[in-house]
Amino acid sequence: MHALIKQSLDDDQAVEMISIPLAGKSSIADHMVIASGRSSRQVASMAAKLAERIKHEFKKSVRIEGLPTADWVLIDADDVIVHLFRPEVRSFYNLERMWAFGDEAKPTAAAAAAPGA
Repeated sequence: MHALIKQSLDDDQAVEMISIPLAGKSSIADHMVIASGRSSRQVASMAAKLAERIKHEFKKSVRIEGLPTADWVLIDADDVIVHLFRPEVRSFYNLERMWAFGDEAKPTAAAAAAPGA
């Protein structure tokens, strides 16, 4: 499923996609994928297409939060948690920094330049 998610986001031109391995570090999922869309419309479209692709390929529905505003959409696909953001929102919450264990994920340039970073 992890590979399908990354391919789907790549096909939909997600920006700055990273994958953080969580296996052995957290019980919530094996992977966390974080990506940005250029607009709320793109974020919503990526989320809807990803949910449909997972349903078609794995015959299971995912849980989605945040789709109406699409500033930050969370997709719970059991083994993989996906966060899709508009760039400004992603920079504000900076999940990469919160979930990075060692050198596995680097904060984005915008987040690194933020005061207090």
